[in-house]
Amino acid sequence: MRNKTISTISVVLLLMSANSKAGNEQRDTALRIYLPREITIEGDVPSLGQVAIIRGDENLTAEAGEVSLGRISAPGQKIIVDRSIVLSRLACSGIPASEVTLTGAEKIMITQQHRVVRGDEFVEKALAFLKKNPPEASICHWNPIRIPKDLILSGTGKDIRLTPFLVGSNIRNQSKVRIAVFSDGKEIGVREVKFSLKYNCHRLVTKVDIPQGAVISPENVKIEKAISNSPDFANWTKALFRSASQNEVPTVPYGLIAKRRLKANTVIGPNMVGPAKPWVLLKRNQNVVIKVDRLGLFITALGKAKQDGQVGEYIEVQNLDSQRIILAKVNEDGTVEPVF
Repeated sequence: MRNKTISTISVVLLLMSANSKAGNEQRDTALRIYLPREITIEGDVPSLGQVAIIRGDENLTAEAGEVSLGRISAPGQKIIVDRSIVLSRLACSGIPASEVTLTGAEKIMITQQHRVVRGDEFVEKALAFLKKNPPEASICHWNPIRIPKDLILSGTGKDIRLTPFLVGSNIRNQSKVRIAVFSDGKEIGVREVKFSLKYNCHRLVTKVDIPQGAVISPENVKIEKAISNSPDFANWTKALFRSASQNEVPTVPYGLIAKRRLKANTVIGPNMVGPAKPWVLLKRNQNVVIKVDRLGLFITALGKAKQDGQVGEYIEVQNLDSQRIILAKVNEDGTVEPVF
């Protein structure tokens, strides 16, 4: 009886040993996949072989490595793949879950290798370009109106180049720089940076109170340096003072008169001064030429001025032939033109 018991135990142990060996052999041939928590890939279509460590049968491992896990549609995008997705994709490729052992993380976060060109990099590049190529020599301040969005580029890009160039702007005190981004000789993106501008300029300031009709002179006005939204050449002083260069101090308009009373320390504007009243061109009772030159019709007649007249003024003139009195405008050449 005792010998039978020993024999039975021996058989059971042998069977258990055989089953254990068979189980180990089955695990050795099964597909074992380790999933990391995060991984970055080069392309935009991640495969299981790119993101996981696969061990097992050589043919099965190669087949599993080709299984696609989705697509990254934009640079910088992150996709999450969990274990159920991995098993589902493997099953679709003919590899059942029963042949797969998953270890590692429950989910993988997959990102694509990329490079970010920050908005402040575009501003820095545009500012350096404007300082070397200023639209006006008198510009003294360059202030970016807003920082452009970051540009995310897929891949690492061995040859990334930023090329700025000036773009026309309809606003006088603004400049716009467009920056094209090239990778390996191909344009892959563009950003624009707008700047508000300030200019070194000059202004005319009264030293003392100047009464209406008084002549502008070195005793009552001075020129000060200032910062303006417009350059000198765009300012009324540039045209009025007739400065030869925007870098020169404008010629003060000595000889002009004040159109109204100006208090001391007043910045003189374009409508505050003007030329002295011109001399009288025509005298009363002076003979004049009445001239009509319109639409190919040219007629002249003799007349007599009935009052004094300056250039641009309207006076009464008597036609010596018809004795009629008409209203006429005094021209610069001393003739008069009837008003119809």
